[in-house]
Amino acid sequence: MAQQATFPRAARLLRPSQYRAVFAHGEKFVCDGFVIIAAANGEDRARLGLALAKRRIRRAVDRSRVKRVVRESFRYVRADLPATDIVVLARNRTATMDNAMLTAQLARVWRRLARSV
Repeated sequence: MAQQATFPRAARLLRPSQYRAVFAHGEKFVCDGFVIIAAANGEDRARLGLALAKRRIRRAVDRSRVKRVVRESFRYVRADLPATDIVVLARNRTATMDNAMLTAQLARVWRRLARSV
């Protein structure tokens, strides 16, 4: 039976101090739809934080859709990623991209991140 891809509380960035640490010490990965910042953490797993600004994605329905796509993508690669804290930021054109395009970009970034950090 395949391992279930979950997104438990332990796999999330929850406190502002965790986000600040990533912004201060993280490495940046840029693609058309996202800016992803990753920093090594002292944990035994990768953790995800989302910072999708209203300024970049105006409509709430679009922000929610992008969050769902990012979480879903992360859930499936979480076990393969090194122990890093990851913050995902949106870019101006993110809202206009479809789910398949966003997923493909995230897959490329996850592979780059797994090799570099």
